[in-house]
Amino acid sequence: MEANFITFEGGEGAGKTTVLQKVSDRLKENGYDVLLTREPGGIRIAEEIRQVILNPEHKSMDGRTEALLYAAARRQHLVEKVIPALAKKQVVLCDRFIDSSLAYQGYARGLGIDQIYEVNQFAIDTCMPSLTLWLDIDPEEGLNRIAADQGREQNRLDLEDLDFHKKVHKGYQILAERFDNRIKKIDASLSPDEVSELAFQKIILHIDQ
Repeated sequence: MEANFITFEGGEGAGKTTVLQKVSDRLKENGYDVLLTREPGGIRIAEEIRQVILNPEHKSMDGRTEALLYAAARRQHLVEKVIPALAKKQVVLCDRFIDSSLAYQGYARGLGIDQIYEVNQFAIDTCMPSLTLWLDIDPEEGLNRIAADQGREQNRLDLEDLDFHKKVHKGYQILAERFDNRIKKIDASLSPDEVSELAFQKIILHIDQ
């Protein structure tokens, strides 16, 4: 596990993007060299794969195709951006990583958590985060937040029904129990400032160990 590699996870509408920016700013103010990035994306090739995965018109995409595309984007993002940053001792904050694939494709799509983990082991080799913050939000509340955010462009996953998002949430619960040494839950129903403060404190405690 990479000590300075920290990932943020959560269902749709959990507020990861807002919290990540706030936490990144706080860490920089405290003298840390921070790289803020996201999955799928972060670099050109992975961003292009992101457009394919999340395009609302691609409703016929097979679950295994989806999983493989995520893994491909993840690999390219790692070798081009994350691994070089870790080599420079930067603190890497990443919006989603392997746990998203395990929860969304492994559990919610019914492809199997262990099977998707194996696919991603090929993609990431040994590069795993040492801390993952799960912003836990009730699926209905998360979708209501998305519906209320007029400036947010809906992607293909936003358009899945409530049952799918409940399965994603259950997937994260399973992962949090299985990897309780790495995944730490934060109540994302709190205000963005409160969630950001909790996340910041957990990260400080972790990287200063």
